[in-house]
Amino acid sequence: MLSAILSLGGIGLVAATALGIAAKKFAVEIDPRELAIQDVLPGANCGACGYPGCSGFAKGVAAGKASPTLCTPGGSETLEGIAAALGIEVDAFEPQVALVTCQGDNQRASIKYRYLGLDDCNAAQKIADGPKVCPNGCLGLGSCERACPFDAIEMTSENLAIISREKCTGCEKCVAVCPRQVIEMVPLKATTHVLCNSHDKGALIRGYCQIGCIGCHICNKTVPGAYIIENFLARPNFEQLEDAEAAVEKCPTKCIRDFSSGYPEGSSFAPSRDSAA
Repeated sequence: MLSAILSLGGIGLVAATALGIAAKKFAVEIDPRELAIQDVLPGANCGACGYPGCSGFAKGVAAGKASPTLCTPGGSETLEGIAAALGIEVDAFEPQVALVTCQGDNQRASIKYRYLGLDDCNAAQKIADGPKVCPNGCLGLGSCERACPFDAIEMTSENLAIISREKCTGCEKCVAVCPRQVIEMVPLKATTHVLCNSHDKGALIRGYCQIGCIGCHICNKTVPGAYIIENFLARPNFEQLEDAEAAVEKCPTKCIRDFSSGYPEGSSFAPSRDSAA
């Protein structure tokens, strides 16, 4: 019995020693800056940076292979933390949020046919270019909502996607899954937007959407320079934001919205106090 115990103890001692030697020999040295960067990251593991999770991004930044500015969910606070961990200075970047440039829900935009397929925008788009008559409007099947890791997107009862400016981190996952490029990134500081994505002429748009941009130029005449009209579609000039709100009431189709006053019809999102100020 004693010899058996001694034998087992000897085997255990040898194994422990071997493991200790192997651990030292094959140990992977971790850059202390990598650990410091991980500590300041949001931990969302959303992949917005293009790396497999926050740890992969931290490793890439520490190795000089990834830009510190790629963590959009972390914002300026995370960027400052990364800069401190690296002992460098980085230029602050302008926060951006995703915007659905459409208000054409099932009540205000015409439907070509009744779609009964998969509840997925990309699948619907492959059938006769989608069920909406507008070639560039929101299909409203929620692919963007399911792709959002931050619960920043909701679908209204009339199948229109709406993104919360307060919850959006700018990760761009919704942009990547939208088959019609209805979602675009815009500066967070800009609260007034033209919610239309069609470049059709006004007469054609009036035939399929009650709330589309008809390229009438009234917004630009109301606030000269605050809007840019290209190919019959108006867009706010982000270099001149101060007076863009003045055109909201003048727009004949009401496709311009100031998000500091409220979200599109059917949304449960409400502007923050900062936005409304």
